[in-house]
Amino acid sequence: MSSEEGQVHSRLGIRLNKICCIGAGYVGGPTMATIAAKCPHITVTIVDLNEARINAWNSDSLPIYEPGLDELVRSCRGKNLFFSTDVKKGIEEADIIFASVNTPTKTQGVGKGRAADLRFIESVGRTIAQYSTRSKIVIEKSTVPIKTAEAIARVLTANETSGGTIGKKFWILSNPEFLAEGTAMKDLDAPDRVLIGGQVDDAVQVLVDIYANWVPRDKILTTNLWSSELSKLVANAMLAQRVSSINSIARLCERTGADVKEVSRAIGADSRIGPKFLNASIGFGGSCFQKDILNLVYICEQFGLNEVAAYWQSVVDMNDNQKVAFTHRIISALFNTVTKKKIAVFGFAFKKDTGDVRETPALTVCDMLMADGGIVHVYDPKVSYEEAIQEFKYHGIEVNKDQFIFSKTPAEAVDGAHAIVVLTEWDEFKTYQYEDFYRKMMKPAFLFDGRNMLDHDGLERLGFEVHALGKASSSASAADEGGGYITRACSSPNMRSYKPQKTADGMLL
Repeated sequence: MSSEEGQVHSRLGIRLNKICCIGAGYVGGPTMATIAAKCPHITVTIVDLNEARINAWNSDSLPIYEPGLDELVRSCRGKNLFFSTDVKKGIEEADIIFASVNTPTKTQGVGKGRAADLRFIESVGRTIAQYSTRSKIVIEKSTVPIKTAEAIARVLTANETSGGTIGKKFWILSNPEFLAEGTAMKDLDAPDRVLIGGQVDDAVQVLVDIYANWVPRDKILTTNLWSSELSKLVANAMLAQRVSSINSIARLCERTGADVKEVSRAIGADSRIGPKFLNASIGFGGSCFQKDILNLVYICEQFGLNEVAAYWQSVVDMNDNQKVAFTHRIISALFNTVTKKKIAVFGFAFKKDTGDVRETPALTVCDMLMADGGIVHVYDPKVSYEEAIQEFKYHGIEVNKDQFIFSKTPAEAVDGAHAIVVLTEWDEFKTYQYEDFYRKMMKPAFLFDGRNMLDHDGLERLGFEVHALGKASSSASAADEGGGYITRACSSPNMRSYKPQKTADGMLL
């Protein structure tokens, strides 16, 4: 298959001992660190124009938190894992190049609010074309809409040459990530599957051989490019669908007296359904689920599949409504106003074991509480005040610093608070001495469990008025039509209604 001691592919003419990854983010960093650890014979360089981010990767304080990542980076960095801002050198020295840059939802122009913004991935293609002096395999690692590889290929093939025995050629592969933040390192170490899409078997086999250093061959799936690109969007859409589905049933449980935990256990015991992603919550967040579903909606509309688009749009609509309904319930239970009331919020990250706040449900909840005059005190073990503020700014939300405060400890957050609101399922939240918290809080002391993770019966015995998801509240003060969520607008004139609406083109307002 190769010559020169196995370093150059005999047919493609590419060097096999070096990898360059463009993009040092949540996907590129952990993925390349794993490849470096599993393939000590391959030199891996991650390049990024963001100097501060590269400096963080080269420091003792990595730019992202992921359990197990620190140890892995330390074991490889400086040996066969390198981080650099020299993009040109990285492309010149490696013939296997991963593109792992952000593909956010467009904020303006055609497809605004739904279509993927591909300017960064297009820029990567042009940069590779600019600095390449020989043939390359270019691998899409970013989440992209179907047919993106075709666009990248057009940019690259326009720069191909036919001189010499093989000339300069580019082969495009799709290798979507299926990582869950918080368990990404485990997912990389023992993946359910690795998906590789491509049109040229030799190029596909190069990437197969890299993963085969630690992944069983039967778990490495190969498809054409388009199936691989679409599979990533569909995987996230299906998972998000389960979240919205069980949350819709949780709302029904609150009106009927059923318990969503018991319903989840019952249906999850069916082997055709399974128990995963059946925990009622305030909704999904993160960088992928909503972005990918809206992208899927847009693609369906472009092909005239309006009924299909509407189906997937409803998954996002239900998720938005869940966050709004949960917050209305908090305000209603607190005597229909939280003005000048201290509210302790446990968790701002979109899920446990990560510091990622992108599209976190906490954003909507905190914003609505502050809009009604509440004073929000947040405690999160991994999220900083600056990171939270940056996410508010990204969504165009101005924050009054007197209403949004980060606490150093949970005890500080609850001291004098009217309510505790659990928004992230951090395991440590289960270990707290809530009896001590109760003594420090205003009475009646409320607790709203947006993750259904705490011992509700035990908390009620301590004196808390507990409001859980998918279960009718025992308190008459929270009842409305049988204990369900209060979804009417609150009394404060400053309160945002947050009722998801659509414009004529289907965009969410």
